[in-house]
Amino acid sequence: MAVFVALGAFLMTLFGGWTAQRVTDRRHLVLGLAGGLMLGVVGLDLLPEALHAAGEEFLGVPRALLLFVGGFLVAHLVERLLAVRQAAHGGDPHGPAGPGHTHGHGPGRDGRVPQVGLTAAAAMVGHSLMDGIALGAAFQIGGGMGTAVALAVIAHDFADGFNTYTITSLYGNDRRRAIAMLVADALAPVVGAASTLFFTLPEELLGSYLGFFGGALLYLAAAEILPEAHHDHPARSTLLCTVLGVGFIWLVVGVAG
Repeated sequence: MAVFVALGAFLMTLFGGWTAQRVTDRRHLVLGLAGGLMLGVVGLDLLPEALHAAGEEFLGVPRALLLFVGGFLVAHLVERLLAVRQAAHGGDPHGPAGPGHTHGHGPGRDGRVPQVGLTAAAAMVGHSLMDGIALGAAFQIGGGMGTAVALAVIAHDFADGFNTYTITSLYGNDRRRAIAMLVADALAPVVGAASTLFFTLPEELLGSYLGFFGGALLYLAAAEILPEAHHDHPARSTLLCTVLGVGFIWLVVGVAG
């Protein structure tokens, strides 16, 4: 049953990525919505679940929050290291090809490094894999729990697909790579759900992962996606899309709860 439900998540992820592709003429709105969806997923879904699953304290602070901060710092460190490494190899976003030109190897738009986008998308794939594992575990617990988790997973996998394609493209990767990461993200929950037929993931480990991933995702939303959304189009409509993104995730979490 869990694998069958995960097929719904597969389709919803692809639909989210397709939506992100179709609105390229409204890029600032896409990024504003993506930032809101990411913020909502982190604050209203990932972090509460992480605190619940890995709530033990270390030196007076919940372990999930320590990992949350660690994920934020690691994402920042990885981006800076990749940017410095690219600069050391002579990368220049304003070189002969002109601003924003990229073949998938040098800096992307505004000097962004494509590897950062791929790394972030890979983290999204990992998150979707854990979604599938959580889905399978929920159905092992009971039908009611499985239904609630299935609703949450399928609904917010639209945001996952939307964000995976957007993040990969934002950092200068070509359409082929963005689609490849989108397909990987769509397949991940199916693989995760199927894997629960063979093993059970400890709840504490799952909570720790969600905390760390939430911190990394928040960094991308707050330091990259939202500033980019408002860079060329500081419009109220962009801010409204961000608020709508957060509200959508709030609705999903509320209905699933």
